[in-house]
Amino acid sequence: SQTPKKILIIEDNESYLSILNQKLSIEKYDVATAQNGPEGIQKITDNQPDIILIDLLLPKMNGIEVMEKIRQSNTGKTLPFVILTNLNPDDEILQRIMKNKPAYYLVKPKVTLDDIAEKIKNVLQIS
Repeated sequence: SQTPKKILIIEDNESYLSILNQKLSIEKYDVATAQNGPEGIQKITDNQPDIILIDLLLPKMNGIEVMEKIRQSNTGKTLPFVILTNLNPDDEILQRIMKNKPAYYLVKPKVTLDDIAEKIKNVLQIS
């Protein structure tokens, strides 16, 4: 069997984080979590995840800043980010986000856990 793919979830809402963690663990991913921007960056550096689920509104450093920082490193240029947020972004925010080439921009109330799991499979090309 293959080594499980590593997912990092950067999300400060503990109940949402725990639901996601549970769902993705059941789907046999190796899940790590972080609850603020700097911790997220640290875990990306330490754990080298295959994909990152990130909220935009995070303590200490927002999701866009985290993406910008990661994109500056060699390993982070192609790391897939899936944005999970409550924000319907305005044009300016959207432009900043798109510069970082996220794989998906998902608005939390509009997606189910199954949708999220499906998108992750698409990004990681798991059939």
